[in-house]
Amino acid sequence: MSETANADLYRDTVALLQPGDVTLAGAVIHTTYDNDEESKLHQLTLDAGQVVADHVADGDTYVYSGNDDSDFGVNQHQGRILDDDAFVWECQQLLRDGAFAVVLYWEATDDHAAILDGIRDCDGVTSVVAVTEDGFEA
Repeated sequence: MSETANADLYRDTVALLQPGDVTLAGAVIHTTYDNDEESKLHQLTLDAGQVVADHVADGDTYVYSGNDDSDFGVNQHQGRILDDDAFVWECQQLLRDGAFAVVLYWEATDDHAAILDGIRDCDGVTSVVAVTEDGFEA
């Protein structure tokens, strides 16, 4: 993907986080996965979401997917707390130039760096760009 296309994706993600009722943080997760590797992409989404949940959620979580709701896109997923259905994280999987990128965001915490490090350790991740309401950092 070109640097310009990446920068546009990062700026769009920053705009997605602004303004809101809560302060959000996030990441753009780059992969080499293509359409033939959607099962690997799905696992990466679950793994990255679990990293976030481990840092920000109190209680057990589950994944609510676009396949479950006509108000969601097919490649849109949310992590929610099992007991009260509260938001933990949300992501969209975007196919760009033949490879998937995952845009993932969650309520901002002091653990942002640790969350990003955990996501970087997930299988299939080629790079992670940190995103906050203030901008992005490659």
